[in-house]
Amino acid sequence: MTDLQRLTPFLMFQTGLAQEAMDFYTELFDGEILMVDRYGDDTPDMVGQIRLAAFSVGGQQINIMDSTIKHEFDFTPSLSLYYRCSSESEFQRIWDGLIEDGTVLMPEADYGFGLFGWLNDRYGVSWQLSVETAESGETGRAESGETAPEVPEAEGSDIQDFGAPDISR
Repeated sequence: MTDLQRLTPFLMFQTGLAQEAMDFYTELFDGEILMVDRYGDDTPDMVGQIRLAAFSVGGQQINIMDSTIKHEFDFTPSLSLYYRCSSESEFQRIWDGLIEDGTVLMPEADYGFGLFGWLNDRYGVSWQLSVETAESGETGRAESGETAPEVPEAEGSDIQDFGAPDISR
């Protein structure tokens, strides 16, 4: 086995915002840009935009590009990037950065398993944030006897409640 990461998230932008998004993510998460390959004169409409780049966030490599093809699809919350914060202050800093011009999918709250929030950022990328409670010594609602807040139902939602899975095994 090599040192290459075998599974790598890949963000494709159709609006020429890959560089802006990569700069935003690396600044917000204190990440680093690993490599950048730009379109050249052989692609006149895309000169200088990102053909392929890689950056890291929380030790995870993410690839990113500006697409030369306009597709009928874009980002969806069906697939999101999950980031576990080391503290509530880190959670709040990252949440505040990502939610600016974004959309809340699940408000930041303690849903019985610690502080959690789910959002689409300004670029349409879906993020789930949580806080490590076991390692940090913070007590979640479940341990304190408090109940979790109601999750707002999306308008027109036909999602059924199938109950929580049995994980006692």
